[in-house]
Amino acid sequence: MRAVLCTHFGPPEELELADIPPPKAQAGDAVVRVKAAALNFFDTLIIAGKYQHRPPFPFSPASEFAGVVESVGTGVADIAVGDRVIGNMGWGAAREAVAIESHQLAKLPDALDFERGAGLTVTYGTTLYALRERAQLKPGETLVVLGASGGTGLAAIELGKMMGARVIACASSDEKLAFARAHGADETVNYGRENLRDALKRLGGEHGVDVVYDPVGGHYAEPAVRSLAWLGRYLVVGFAAGEIPKIPLNLTLLKSCDIRGVFWGAWTKREPQLQRALMTDLAHWCAEGKLSAHVHAVYPLSEIAAALSAITDRKVMGKIVLRP
Repeated sequence: MRAVLCTHFGPPEELELADIPPPKAQAGDAVVRVKAAALNFFDTLIIAGKYQHRPPFPFSPASEFAGVVESVGTGVADIAVGDRVIGNMGWGAAREAVAIESHQLAKLPDALDFERGAGLTVTYGTTLYALRERAQLKPGETLVVLGASGGTGLAAIELGKMMGARVIACASSDEKLAFARAHGADETVNYGRENLRDALKRLGGEHGVDVVYDPVGGHYAEPAVRSLAWLGRYLVVGFAAGEIPKIPLNLTLLKSCDIRGVFWGAWTKREPQLQRALMTDLAHWCAEGKLSAHVHAVYPLSEIAAALSAITDRKVMGKIVLRP
């Protein structure tokens, strides 16, 4: 079968397309024929050796996928051959078939296509965990979303609106903000043109903002924390800007606010059944049209370098998907 392989750390152009033996289902596993695999910003870090996990060579990028179960190992009772499924495996999905522990899979409704299903797991999974489990976002609260046009940002806008929040989308261009408004944002801030602190002070009013969802980090973090309301919650989702911010802790004291980490990947391993239930919720909401799971573009495996470059160049609104 065909697979994209990373044989050494480097740029996307040095990834290889190779033929490798197909996987076999061991006890507790399912083998899934991959119909679509979605890419994320962290895939660019994994292949460059800049991520917290360094897989042994050779490995395939892409953690999330959708496909059809081809075979199952002994002891698997919850997944059957022929099931349409979605899953997440950290890395390894940029290939024609994968073997994965069956508890890491959730069923994909017939009404949801593989491309959108593939892009649900990481961005929407992270975001629902962040807003529902970590922030306890309440109807009527104000949610600020940084990096609002990316995959996680789009998920935060849509899920925030579903949960009854007023959503302020923040991004670096008017084009991205128009995209955010089209997906439900109530207010927008172009932080490439306007001071973020001033804009959030204006939009948050005397009360301030209740929750900040931040997958960006860098120099946007501190002004976002300064904009929080009393008992506000700042969610640490990622550091797409490349810089891990240092927050003055006196800000948390003065506002009695919280800085809450969002390590969805670790939670999925600690709470696999809760994770499957979360993914089942997302798949059904998407099939019902409540979530868009917007796909920016679809590439063949052979064009993975161009797909990853689109992500690093900040050109993507929604998800980039590979079709084996």
